[in-house]
Amino acid sequence: MLKDKPIVAAGRPGHPQLAKLPEWPDRTIAVLCTTDGGPHAIPVAAPVRADDRRILVSLERTRGSLARLRENPQVALAILSGGNVAFTALGRGRIVQESMLHALDFVAVEIDVEKIDDHRSPGVAVESGVRVQFADEADLSLEKRIAVLRELSEREG
Repeated sequence: MLKDKPIVAAGRPGHPQLAKLPEWPDRTIAVLCTTDGGPHAIPVAAPVRADDRRILVSLERTRGSLARLRENPQVALAILSGGNVAFTALGRGRIVQESMLHALDFVAVEIDVEKIDDHRSPGVAVESGVRVQFADEADLSLEKRIAVLRELSEREG
């Protein structure tokens, strides 16, 4: 079943924009794009919707994407998920916690969303997306990172 028509905000003609971030399921996998003369894309596990215009993600501190984000904060985060969620959030990323509680090898990054491209199309629905499931300790680590990101979203909002 298709969701209601998109809420369209100002954007370039012919390309719908969303006024606010939609909700998406926990443990959704997203694709984070950074640049340094060219685009670089990596999957990120379990982005957290902080509010209508902020998303929090955790990045391993050894990731090249983190180094690129420090040099150029312009990022794009694409999410395709169940419930007919299909969008790219464009904005600026900033580090809000250098070492995440319970996950010292990870950095918490907040994306201040400036524009939300709506990728839904009439007559087409995204029925499911990619979700992450780790084994044992890695799964526990992800749950702890998600909890820290949710706590940061409440504090920062």
